[in-house]
Amino acid sequence: MKMLFHYLVSIIIFFPIILFIITYFLGRKGKKSRVKSFGLASDVTTVVLFFSVPLSISSLWEKNYNIIILIIAIVIAMIFTYIDWRTKKEIEVLRLIKKTWRLYFILLTIAFVVIWIVGLIQSIIEYAFS
Repeated sequence: MKMLFHYLVSIIIFFPIILFIITYFLGRKGKKSRVKSFGLASDVTTVVLFFSVPLSISSLWEKNYNIIILIIAIVIAMIFTYIDWRTKKEIEVLRLIKKTWRLYFILLTIAFVVIWIVGLIQSIIEYAFS
């Protein structure tokens, strides 16, 4: 049972799209709209992407960028907070967190796809020339 759980978590971390799809369809089955199901799936997947992107980088290139990704996330939150404060003067914390979290989802998803494409191309080139 422990090994099954380990394999399941490993698959979800290396392929967060699976978690996104499962969460989306569970949200749809729970009678939520497509937009709310998509939002729920992106929120859940963002948590996994925070682990998946640095792990993918370290698996492919043996470099550790956990701290850099965390610092970038904090800087993005600070920028969003400053912009919200300057434009509205009254900060709605939940809306701010939601906007920031959704931006993290977009950026981490793009980073994940780019990392895997570059890693795949790199592996193909290494295989072709070895």
